[in-house]
Amino acid sequence: QVQLVESGGGSVQAGGSLSVSCAASGPVYSGYCMAWFRQPPGKERERVALINNDGSKTYADSVLGRFTISRDNVRNTLYLQMNSLKPEDTATYYCAAKPPYSGSCVPRTAFYEYWGQGTQVTVSS
Repeated sequence: QVQLVESGGGSVQAGGSLSVSCAASGPVYSGYCMAWFRQPPGKERERVALINNDGSKTYADSVLGRFTISRDNVRNTLYLQMNSLKPEDTATYYCAAKPPYSGSCVPRTAFYEYWGQGTQVTVSS
């Protein structure tokens, strides 16, 4: 059974930086699709960034150039570095994982089997 635990986040003023981490326990390795999603208040959960099983990365247009996703396969940890934060980045941030399969990783919530509990990021103007 895979467990994901997020940490980090917090409150920052617009233009600032924050990072969030996701520690995975269980049989998570480089073949897994790993992703960050976020859910703003009153809105649906949306993909922020993902790492494919070949190590390639994709980002939502709204965070491209500001956020960086990375993973440490030795520590079984997924990271999201967030720079130049905006008030519209305020959300609960979740990490998600999908065991290896034959296709590419998909940026949809239903694709992922394992989820963390979420961590809050608040950006004030």
